Amino acid sequence: MIYHRRPSWIMKENTVTDEAVFLNRRQIMAGMGAGAGLALLGTGAGAAMTPESPFSPRPGLNGAFANAGRAVTAESITSKYNNFYEFGSSKRISKEAQKLNTDDWVIEVGGMVNKPFRIGIEDLLKKTGTEERIYRHRCVEAWSMVVPWIGFPMRKLVDLAQPTSGAKYIVFETFMDTKVAKEQKASWYPWPYREGYTLAEAQNDLAFMVVGAYGKVLHKQFGAPLRVHMPWKYGFKSIKSIVKVSFTNKRPKGFWESLQNKEYGFWANVNPEYDHPRWSQATEKPLDSDERVPTLLYNGYAEQVAGLYAGNDQGRINWF
Repeated sequence: MIYHRRPSWIMKENTVTDEAVFLNRRQIMAGMGAGAGLALLGTGAGAAMTPESPFSPRPGLNGAFANAGRAVTAESITSKYNNFYEFGSSKRISKEAQKLNTDDWVIEVGGMVNKPFRIGIEDLLKKTGTEERIYRHRCVEAWSMVVPWIGFPMRKLVDLAQPTSGAKYIVFETFMDTKVAKEQKASWYPWPYREGYTLAEAQNDLAFMVVGAYGKVLHKQFGAPLRVHMPWKYGFKSIKSIVKVSFTNKRPKGFWESLQNKEYGFWANVNPEYDHPRWSQATEKPLDSDERVPTLLYNGYAEQVAGLYAGNDQGRINWF
C-alpha cells in the first residue's frame, strides 16, 4: 500500500522512536540466524531480545506500517502486562501462560468454504509468508501500547480458505484445554473464546494475523502461535491462540458480547465519542507513560477503515 498523502495517524517526528535506532536493532536481529521459517521460542516469560529465537532472517518491515505515531512500547513491559483470561483475570499471567504447548499446532478451516481443511502453523506460513508491521493497540480498559508484530495480512487466510459466495463473516476460535488453562474450568464463561468480523473487515489492509513480535516467535502470553490484531478495534476483538477458523452467513457473537452485550459489542471500533457504560473512552494511558493522551477515532486509523462503515453509524459504536 502506498500513501499519497500524510496519514492522519502520523504524529510529530519528535514523538517517534528514531528510525536509525529501530532499524539498527532490526538489522542486528536479521543477521543472528541462518535458515528460514520459525525458530523455537524459549519459555522465559518476558525474555529480552536474544539470538536464540529470532525469525531467520527477520521479515522485512512493511513501509506502509512502519510508523505508528508513537514509540514502540518496550518488550519488557508488554510481555508482563497481558489479558489472557484462559490463564486468569490478572494482568500478570505470563508465567502461567507458559503451560500452553504450542508444538505441532494445527488450525482447522471450515464452515462456508469450498473445501474444509486442516493445516499446521509451519505449512500455513509457507503459503502466506511473513512481514513486520508496527501497530497501535488500544484496550477497551483504556490502556494502550505500540508493538512491532510479525505476521501476514488476514486477507491471505481468506484467499486460502476460499469461502463460498454466501459467506459474510469470518469467525475465530481459541484452544480449549482445562488441564493447562485453569480459568477455562470456570462455568460462567462461554468457553472457548470466539471472535468474528465481516469479510470486508477481514480483507482490509490493516487486518493482521500475528505469529511473532519484537523479532521473535510470539510469546505465549501474547497468544502464540497464532493470533489476530485488528488495530482499529478494541483489544478484546484480537483473539489469541487460534485453533479454528470458520466462515458463515450469520453474524457471530463473540466471547465478551455473549457475557454482556451492552458493554462489549460486535463492532468494537475505537471511538472516543462513545464511552463504555462504566468509564470514559476519551483518553487512554500508554503502558510506558504516566500521562493520559487523547484517544483517536478508529485508534488513529480512520483513513484506512472509515469507508467500511459508511452509512452505518453503528459501525463506529462499540456497544451494538
